Amino acid sequence: MTILTTKAITTKAAIASAILASTLAAAPALAQATAPGGLHIEAIGGYEGLDVETTDGAATASADSAVYGIAGGYDLSLGAAFIGVEAEYSATSSDTSFPASVGAAREGLEADGQYYVGARAGFALTPGIAAYGKVGYTALDTRAFTEAGSLADLEDNASGIRFGGGVLVQLPGPLEARVEYRRSRYDDVGEGSFGTAITDQVVAGVGIRF
Repeated sequence: MTILTTKAITTKAAIASAILASTLAAAPALAQATAPGGLHIEAIGGYEGLDVETTDGAATASADSAVYGIAGGYDLSLGAAFIGVEAEYSATSSDTSFPASVGAAREGLEADGQYYVGARAGFALTPGIAAYGKVGYTALDTRAFTEAGSLADLEDNASGIRFGGGVLVQLPGPLEARVEYRRSRYDDVGEGSFGTAITDQVVAGVGIRF
């Protein structure tokens, strides 16, 4: 039978107390690592790359431009994770032109506003920082034109899907920032005058969470 001395008991009690104290000290930090929740609205701005392909896939054209807009939505905090819905409108001034050798009725395409509604889900990385992924429906306003102006412009609204991901950072007070990448794909652009259009965007945003 093992007999514990007063010294051994005291040592074990000290170790247990130290473990308990460190656990209690870490608890507030773990509790703070919660995902964001509530209503949010923000302004966004960044870069857009536009790629357009003919229906037969024989030619492609691309353009780069700035993109800016406004977004908002609601997130439901589930502790360390969150799910949410959001909507966005963004505008750009991208326009592309196929080579003269492409036998399309209208060789140029201009991309205007993009509308998006979808869902996102993510988790807290550290207190005040969360990562997320997103997917949803998007629509793109376009204008198909001819360089020579021989045909009237053809305006269209193409439907597509968007997916992407980003990082949310809590700023002082109710302020919040995000950095995000997203890709959108649209088919049958220009009422069939073109095949597909793909936009790649890298944006940053600053907003308020309520």
